[in-house]
Amino acid sequence: MTVVVLFVKIIIYNTILWIGEREMAKKISTRKTTAKSSSTAKKTSVKNAEAEVKASVKEATVEPKTVAKKEAVKPKAAVKKTAKAKTPEKKETVEAKPEAKKEEAVKPKPAAKKKTVKAKTSEKKAAVKAKPVVKKEEAAEPKTEVKEKTVKAKPAAKKAEVEVKEPVKKVEIETKVPAKKVAVKAEAPSKKEVAEPQTTVKQDIPMEQPDLGPRRSVAFIGSECYPFVKTGGLGDVMSALPKALAKLNLDVKVILPRYKCIPQKYQEKMEYRGSFYMDLCADGKQYYVGIMEYQEDGVVYDFIDNDEFFSWGDPYTNLIDDIPKFCYFGKAALAALNYLDWTPDVVHCHDWQAALVPLYLRTCFSDTNVGRAIAVLTIHNLRFQGVYDRKTIQYWSGLPDYVFNKDCMIQNWLDANMLKGGITYSNKVTTVSNTYAWEIQTEEYGEGLEEHLRYHNNKVLGIVNGIDTDIWNPATDKLLASKYDAESAIKNKKANKKALQESLGLDVDDNKMVIGLISRLTNQKGLDLVNDVIPGIMDGNTQVVVLGTGDAQYEDTFRYYEDKYKGSFCAYIAYNENVAHNIYAGCDALLVPSRFEPCGLTQLISMRYGAVPIVRETGGLKDTVQPYNAFENTGNGFTFDRYESGLLYDAINRAKTLYFENRVYWDDMVVRDMNKDVSWEQSAKQYKDMYVELTPRY
Repeated sequence: MTVVVLFVKIIIYNTILWIGEREMAKKISTRKTTAKSSSTAKKTSVKNAEAEVKASVKEATVEPKTVAKKEAVKPKAAVKKTAKAKTPEKKETVEAKPEAKKEEAVKPKPAAKKKTVKAKTSEKKAAVKAKPVVKKEEAAEPKTEVKEKTVKAKPAAKKAEVEVKEPVKKVEIETKVPAKKVAVKAEAPSKKEVAEPQTTVKQDIPMEQPDLGPRRSVAFIGSECYPFVKTGGLGDVMSALPKALAKLNLDVKVILPRYKCIPQKYQEKMEYRGSFYMDLCADGKQYYVGIMEYQEDGVVYDFIDNDEFFSWGDPYTNLIDDIPKFCYFGKAALAALNYLDWTPDVVHCHDWQAALVPLYLRTCFSDTNVGRAIAVLTIHNLRFQGVYDRKTIQYWSGLPDYVFNKDCMIQNWLDANMLKGGITYSNKVTTVSNTYAWEIQTEEYGEGLEEHLRYHNNKVLGIVNGIDTDIWNPATDKLLASKYDAESAIKNKKANKKALQESLGLDVDDNKMVIGLISRLTNQKGLDLVNDVIPGIMDGNTQVVVLGTGDAQYEDTFRYYEDKYKGSFCAYIAYNENVAHNIYAGCDALLVPSRFEPCGLTQLISMRYGAVPIVRETGGLKDTVQPYNAFENTGNGFTFDRYESGLLYDAINRAKTLYFENRVYWDDMVVRDMNKDVSWEQSAKQYKDMYVELTPRY
């Protein structure tokens, strides 16, 4: 009985398969006819088939890396094939599931075109792998994959369970379209083919802005600033440091006296910002305060205008006149900030001329907006302190009595020291090199304030100076006979050397070594040592050029040497910017034998121009010049430690020996000097870090 039933089931099952194959053949014939008449005809709706598929599908087998999903077949899921000229012929291969009920038209994601799926099965459902055809107008989704579904169905309820145990058969279908035959293979799409979009979308990506860190506002208060007025290194620092800080996201304002000696071309560009009267003296006497403004390189310069104090030709005259002038200037600078309603985070004052500013901040201006600022005092040269009679300074400053005590302003019981008071009331005291910050706390270099500085040593910080590498740049310097950089220095310095010798009346001889000295002619600069060694170094192979003014004894001494060593010695007793640039570019070495040197800019400029420095190991000279090592061919200059003329003579002779006997190593040192970073960039970052540390914001 069982055999009979089984035989009947097989007959029924084969009948169903035969009927399904006939229906499928009819559909294929119909589609071929439709394709011949129109390439854009659409297939018959399969909405009913969709309902049957949803009812019959119980599980689905998904290929690796394919997310399992049930897809609803839309009525318009039939393939639309359009013949295109120049389209390469392809074949579509359909995996035939022998017992699938019906063909299922699968639509991937919107990036793919509709596809035709055909298989020889007895049912109206099929598990299909199809390769989507991507439209050019549409953006293809790179990881779209067509899913393969296995449908189980039972014949009695129009559902049949299908198990694919035979190898997958590929049926090649040829579809005819007008004037073109397209052979399509229905295969699983490769990732590479699907991922390649047909169109390129251009996007404007904004450039990433550098992070310059937190922003602070800083008011620089000082007595001089290049190019308006300059007598020494202070003028260079007041010029270059604010510009470097402005590039680091700091809002910088520089406040200066409006001296009558400021060149007219700058006076004409100043703009009037306002004026007012200010109480100054202990008796309440009032003085006019005018504000003139000038802007350049991202820095605002405000000039305090008062003819009574600043109508003289030079910025400094004598203490009798300078004490009232700078008492007025310090107070007027803070009053001008309040008048302009510009409240800085930090007030950075320089040397004794602005040393009363920290005291004014904590006394007269303590209840004003500017009184909230942090005070920083920079000591450029401790020798100059603004020491004068206590009663005179107390009257002109108008400061309260309690600041005139031995721990603040009083010195030697009868005198008042403006710099000492500034150190006491500042939040931070900086010097212009690490070595000098240590030296000023010793008896040898402390100038009478060593104990006071040791007491406040927790707020003393050394930051070495830099130079303005835009101004001091031999590659762009218009004052030179021949411009050069590190690569062309060895060749082009010869042309500048010749021009220097010709202009200063020296014998024109490239084989002679030219040693320069650019300095104020004072004891501090070690000129007594120079005076001692000149007779020994004038050997017929050496030339010396001196530029500067100062003490009469040194001016007369160098004039004597010029007369004695004609053609080999030049004493240019004046300061001339043009001559200075040509000495840096034309000489082979530069002397800086200072007794003490807080920082020194001369040696930095000389290295920038390829002139090897010969220096004493003190202050910033020690911090910036590495002694030459003959065994390793390292270093960037020649140094000596103790302040003795014999040691200076030895350092000069070591330099001459290398110059005449091993010119290759000398040239190596010239190139190293020119490649050394002597700019303000690193120093400015240290100043900014200090400002941020002093003014934390939460």
